[in-house]
Amino acid sequence: MNSMTIKTCEGGVTAPMGFTATGVSAGIKKSGNLDLGLLYSQVRCAAGAVYTTNQLKGESLIVTMMSLSDGHAQAVVANSGNANACTGERGILDAREMARTVGRLLGVPTEDVVVASTGLIGEFLPLPKIREGIQSTVPKLTPEGGSLFAQAIMTTDTVPKIASYRVTVAGRTFTLGGAAKGSGMIHPNMATMLAFLTTDVRLSPENLGRMLSKAAGKTFNRITIDRDTSCCDMVVLLANGLAVGEEIEPRSELGRAFEDGLTTLCKDLSHQLVRDGEGATKVAEIICRGARDDVQAKQIAESVATSMLVKTAIFGGDPNWGRIVNAAGYSGVPFDLTKLDLWIGPVKVFSGGMRTEYNEKEVAEIFARKEIQIVLNLNRGYGEAEYLTSDLSHEYVRINSDYSHRT
Repeated sequence: MNSMTIKTCEGGVTAPMGFTATGVSAGIKKSGNLDLGLLYSQVRCAAGAVYTTNQLKGESLIVTMMSLSDGHAQAVVANSGNANACTGERGILDAREMARTVGRLLGVPTEDVVVASTGLIGEFLPLPKIREGIQSTVPKLTPEGGSLFAQAIMTTDTVPKIASYRVTVAGRTFTLGGAAKGSGMIHPNMATMLAFLTTDVRLSPENLGRMLSKAAGKTFNRITIDRDTSCCDMVVLLANGLAVGEEIEPRSELGRAFEDGLTTLCKDLSHQLVRDGEGATKVAEIICRGARDDVQAKQIAESVATSMLVKTAIFGGDPNWGRIVNAAGYSGVPFDLTKLDLWIGPVKVFSGGMRTEYNEKEVAEIFARKEIQIVLNLNRGYGEAEYLTSDLSHEYVRINSDYSHRT
């Protein structure tokens, strides 16, 4: 491959050519914060998506799954403060009305409008407010509106999650942008959140979907906050082809560059999600190496990343490596304990079935940092996987003990 560069740029979802966005307050949230976002491409896009695997699926998500079955879309309307989940036939009709209102105002088919909702489960959407909100968003669509869109989809998030990258390869340049929402109810099975990604290359819906699934598997499906999988979550990727007009083949030089750029974008957003986890004060990267295969490595990394005892130890700055080894032990993956090596940061703390001689003060200082790396090596193969997790704090309990009144 010719030299390729991937550089950050400004704009989020509106960084690629031809995309505009905005966000408004439609009165859905009691706080009066932004709660309705609109994203629009000046031309119809190929579209791919991955969805939550929760058997409970919100009505807005169900409508979107039907709309995206043809692999195309041109706009996204997303509300926060109300999940439109467990709302039955009325919820389906309300989601369709949201899409219909956007389509009528933008002049695009109803089925080309992606609908997303996030917030409290079990309440009907305040449709009159949403209609008025949509009407107010359309005149405000702008290429500088990516930040407003990202703010409008937030629930318990403390900061918007935005990223965009410009990729240059073989004399061609294209851009990818994204906005994500997520702070709690985050665990792989499509990592639970909303994420909307845009690009100005052209791909077939089939290739787009495959490449998105692959990137999500390496990133959004490797993060966990609280082991809860939400019912409304999706990652949607829109590609309008305005910068690279010819269809990209995945195995071509441009295709490989696009895949690298997409994975970089998803990894950036994933890290932002964990960093802003509900009540989170730290981020920990759990790496498992030397497993028999990648599947077993992922199983162990996930077991450690989701352990409540490990997460509370991270919060307290307590380098209790016994909890880490224990979580690996109940992962269901067979391994020889005497061959396991465990590092906290650059310090090996466990080897040969017992603790090593290490400086406890040094390890405690590592565990007190905002970002921590924990590495387990099973020394039995070439499988490797990593997870990002947050600590579990008192604040997480406070936030989720009163969620209904905070939304």
